[in-house]
Amino acid sequence: MKYIGAHVSVKGGVSNAPLEATRIGAKAFALFTGSSNRWASKPISEEEAVKFKAACEAGGFSPRHILPHDNFLINLGSPDPQKLAMSRKSFLEEMQRCEQLGLTMLNFHPGSHLNQLDVDDCLDLIAESINITLDQTAGVTAVIESTAGQGSNLGFEFEQIARIIDKIEDKSRAGVCVDTCHTYSAGYDLRSEEGYQKTWSDFDRIIGGKYLRALHLNDDKRELGSRIDRHEEIGKGTLGEDFFIRLVNDPRFDNMPLILETPNELIWNEEIAWLYSQIKE
Repeated sequence: MKYIGAHVSVKGGVSNAPLEATRIGAKAFALFTGSSNRWASKPISEEEAVKFKAACEAGGFSPRHILPHDNFLINLGSPDPQKLAMSRKSFLEEMQRCEQLGLTMLNFHPGSHLNQLDVDDCLDLIAESINITLDQTAGVTAVIESTAGQGSNLGFEFEQIARIIDKIEDKSRAGVCVDTCHTYSAGYDLRSEEGYQKTWSDFDRIIGGKYLRALHLNDDKRELGSRIDRHEEIGKGTLGEDFFIRLVNDPRFDNMPLILETPNELIWNEEIAWLYSQIKE
């Protein structure tokens, strides 16, 4: 079964996220548990955490279909010691909020070398940052998001993600979220039938299919291999409708969150309904 949703608003409190997901016809959702652009966030009250869990249960949302995202300031591979310390502190707090809310995954962009570190050294630093956080938490999987490779961002090659996972001590709490726009922009030809099959075969061979925990469903404004991160509405970009039809009928992606981050939130309900309508019985 497919669990399709979107990255919904938490305006008014995290307990509103499952309500918003229900409103747009989602069976999965993503959210920020705190601020998306600040190092520290206001603590979630126990009352709000209880309301969130109750709303999830009422809406039929299992933790395995909810994909929280960390804030955008965090760089777990920062070459700046102060920024690295701030990133690690903030990442730990993100993970602890997931624990509080009963969530089992935390999605994050791996990090950037900022042209000041060797790529492998930065990847090892990211893994070290993850290990430090996993040692202080329990029950939450660190889900590495594939990137477009824009600027000095790492995680755009499957080999880079594989190196990070190889250095994670508790691999039972390591996972991957493949963003379709990012991966296409990184140079993986998801659009053609041959390229689609090769991409997932390469993922299995290089990273391992057992680590795949989620997908971000985004069309792409740019061409294959552009290394630029620009999301587009479903079917209106360079990936096109046929790609998404192929994906929603692929059993490899059953029972995991498939999350829209397309640019027009006003039509998320339409995009979700369209994706479900393309699933062949």
